[in-house]
Amino acid sequence: MRSPVPRFRDVERQAGGQQPPQCLPPCHERQNNMWFIRDACGIVCGIITWFLVFFAEFVVLFLMLIPSKNLTYSLVNGALFNSLAFLALASHFRAMCTDPGAVPKGNATKEYIESLQLKPGQVVYKCPKCSSIKPDRAHHCSVCKRCIRKMDHHCPWVNNCVGENNQKYFVLFTMYICLISLHTLVMVVFHFLYCFEDDWTKCSSFSPPATVILLILLCFEALLFLIFTSVMFGTQIHSICTDETGIEKLKREDPTWEKTSSWEAIKSAFGGPLSVAWLSPFTDLSCQKDASASVPMFPQGEIIEEDVIEIPLEPYSM
Repeated sequence: MRSPVPRFRDVERQAGGQQPPQCLPPCHERQNNMWFIRDACGIVCGIITWFLVFFAEFVVLFLMLIPSKNLTYSLVNGALFNSLAFLALASHFRAMCTDPGAVPKGNATKEYIESLQLKPGQVVYKCPKCSSIKPDRAHHCSVCKRCIRKMDHHCPWVNNCVGENNQKYFVLFTMYICLISLHTLVMVVFHFLYCFEDDWTKCSSFSPPATVILLILLCFEALLFLIFTSVMFGTQIHSICTDETGIEKLKREDPTWEKTSSWEAIKSAFGGPLSVAWLSPFTDLSCQKDASASVPMFPQGEIIEEDVIEIPLEPYSM
């Protein structure tokens, strides 16, 4: 049963009575270590994603662009296709290897809660699965085996959760795959028209049957990815603009947080005011953090058994 006392929000950022750091988006205690989920299904899906992009690269270059007699057409489309493919794979890598906002494991200890210097009557919640103090809007992922801040969903295609810190890279990944798929479909249509008007033996370095099969496979892949990624891109943008994650909509949770405007939510997700950096998977999310606020990442002590912890009116003692 829920306590009538309002839930304490984002307790990990309130150490020492400090105000939460001004971040876009709010940052948790980040580590420099590489983040990678050892999940067989996710790893296989990630490999398939890269394989399909390289397959498209092979067909576009060696079947359509290199044999083309129009050098300008080949150079322009080759540069555009390869740029989009590079940005798509870079975004996929960042979405896969960026900590999505994992809450430190096992921090539900007396020592850690005391270090937060919470006000009497405030309530914090412990995740029974990973024994961590659960910030508001955090959900536990059974694949990552961690609580993730502003978790939207777990995506096997990037072998990671989509959360507070990597949603930008996931949005960029879906956008660039959508664009590269659309570009590929346009090139396939033009190549088919070119081959019908000319001799099939001259429009490709492969045999006519092999050319047709490869073009059909590429067309099917591009159409499938175009539909899938455009839907995912649209749902992610809608989720950001409404300041409500996919899992919150699925569970139909009543908002306990103060929603921001659509424009402010987009700036928060993409890391600052409108700029070219929004489109780059190589720029990190901006975070101006107060260095004086130090929260122990690996608190010592025994894990508290209670899942709901209310700070008593008297000095905290256990």
